[in-house]
Amino acid sequence: MRCLLVYPKFPKTFWSFEAVLELIDRKVTLPPLGLVTVAAMLPQEWEYELVDCNIRPVTDKEWEWADLVVCSAMVVQKEDLYGQIREAKRRGKLVAVGGPYATSVPEDMHEAGADFLVLDEGEITIPLFLEALERGETCGVFRSDGVKPDVTQTPIPRFDLYELEAYDSLSVQYSRGCPFLCEFCDIINLYGRRPRTKTPDQMMAELDTLYEMGWRRCVFMVDDNFIGNKKNAKGMLRVLQGWQEDHGYPFSFMTEASVDLALDKELMRLMVACNFESVFLGIETPDEESLNLTRKYQNIRSPLAESVDTIIRAGLRPMGGFIIGFDGEKPGAGERINDFVEETAIPTPVISMLQVLPNTALWDRYKKEGRLLVEQGGGDINNTTLTNFVTERPVDEIAKEFVQSFLTAYDANTYIDRVYRCFLKLGAPVKTRSFQGWVIPELCEIRVLLTVIVRQGILRKTRWKYWHHGLSILFRKPAVLRHYLILLAHYEHHVDFRHFVSEQIRTQLENLESQSREPAPMTMALAEKEVEKLSEEALIG
Repeated sequence: MRCLLVYPKFPKTFWSFEAVLELIDRKVTLPPLGLVTVAAMLPQEWEYELVDCNIRPVTDKEWEWADLVVCSAMVVQKEDLYGQIREAKRRGKLVAVGGPYATSVPEDMHEAGADFLVLDEGEITIPLFLEALERGETCGVFRSDGVKPDVTQTPIPRFDLYELEAYDSLSVQYSRGCPFLCEFCDIINLYGRRPRTKTPDQMMAELDTLYEMGWRRCVFMVDDNFIGNKKNAKGMLRVLQGWQEDHGYPFSFMTEASVDLALDKELMRLMVACNFESVFLGIETPDEESLNLTRKYQNIRSPLAESVDTIIRAGLRPMGGFIIGFDGEKPGAGERINDFVEETAIPTPVISMLQVLPNTALWDRYKKEGRLLVEQGGGDINNTTLTNFVTERPVDEIAKEFVQSFLTAYDANTYIDRVYRCFLKLGAPVKTRSFQGWVIPELCEIRVLLTVIVRQGILRKTRWKYWHHGLSILFRKPAVLRHYLILLAHYEHHVDFRHFVSEQIRTQLENLESQSREPAPMTMALAEKEVEKLSEEALIG
C-alpha cells in the first residue's frame, strides 16, 4: 500500500510568523506531529510520503503514486482540508481523515467526501480501520466509544518523513488530557480529564531519534497542559535533565501549562534545568467574574499577576493567551488585558475574540440558549474573526476593543519596553549549549541580527530604546541576551500582523452591516472609524 499523508495549509494567523521565517530561510514554524504518529501506527511494510502543504503543494506525481490518502487537520485548516479531499477524490483515491477537527465534527467530513473517518485516538481506531481495509471495505466510521488508550504503547513517530530543514522547531507529545473544566476548551472532549503520560524511556527514545537525525534546535512539547499530571512530569524531567547533560544540551524546549505551575517551585526548577525556555499560559482574562462563568477556576486560586511574576523569575518566559467576549464581561475588557500584560511584562500576549468550538460545554450551552450563529463546524474560526455566537455585549464593541487591545500590545515602543522588562527579571538559564563552549552562529542567524539592527536600531523610532535596552541586557544579564534578541526579531512578524488584524476586522464589520445584522448601541460608523484610525497607527508602527 502506498500511503500519501497530506497536511492542509493554515490561513494567515498569529502563529504564522511569515516575516521571521523568511529571514531565517525556513517555511513553517511546526510540523504535523499527528500524521507522522499515525504513520508509525500503520503497517510499516507500507510505503509513505508526507506532504505538508504549508511547505509546498502535492505534485501530480505524488497524487498518481498514492493508493490511499490520509489527512488530519485542526478546524482552522478546514478550507484547505476540503480542497485536498476533493482533489484526492477527483483523482479516484481512497481518503481517510482523522484528527481533532474530524473527531469534533464528523458530519463535515462526510460532506467533504471522505471515505473513512478514523476518529478519536488512533491507538484504538487505526486497527479497526485496517481490519476494514483487509475485508475490502471502501468506507466506514471508526470510533473508540469513549475508551482512552494507554499512551505508553504509542510508537515513536516517523520523524524521518519530515522535510526537516523547512521547520523552525520540531514537536513531541508527552501527555494527553487535562484535569480542568474550562467551558470553552475542547481538550477534555478530545482526550479526557485524566492526563495520560508516556514513560520517561519513551520520551528519551523520541529525543534520541531527533538527535540522531541531526536536530539541534527547539522542541515543542505540544501537550495542552504539560503539568496535568505533576508527579509524572517531574519524574520525566529528572530523566530528561540527565539526558540533556549527557548530550551537551542539544535542545531547548517550550510547552503549554496551566497557571498553577507557579505553585510548584520544584517543577519550575526542573523545567529550567532541562532547558525549557518558554511556556504558554492560558490566562484568558483578568476578570474574575468571566473566569468563574467559564469554569476557569484554576486561574482564581492565586493572584494571577503574582503567579505570572513567579514563573518569569523562575526562568520561564511566558506567552499568554487572552480572550475578549466572555459572558459577564464588562466594557473595557481590552484595556484591562493591556493593563495586565504591562503589569506582568508578558512579552507575547495572544489576544483573540472568543470563538465557540464545536462540541464543547460552551457550544452545548449556547446551542440550548439559541445563541449559535453557525452550525456543525463552527464557521470560520481564526484569531482574526468575529465571534460565532450572539454575545452579551454588542459585537462591534467587542471587535473595537479587540483591535485596539491588539494594536496597543504590539505598538513598537510598548513591545520593546515590555520585552526588556521581562528579560530583566527573567531567571537566568541553569545551563545551555552556550555554556558548552563557543558555538559559531548560523549564517541565517547573522542575517536576522543585521536585519533587525537596521530596521529597529536605525530606521525606526525605536532606535534609541533598541540600543539602550540591548546594551543593558548585555552587561546586566548576558545569559539571556540571545533570547532577548530573538524576541525582538519576532516583532518583524507583529508589525505586519497588526495591520492584517485591523483590516480583517474592518472587512468583517462592513460585511456584518451589509447583511443587515442589527447594529449595536455603539454605531457601526464609529467602530469602523476607530478601526481605521488604529489601522493607520499600525502602518506607522
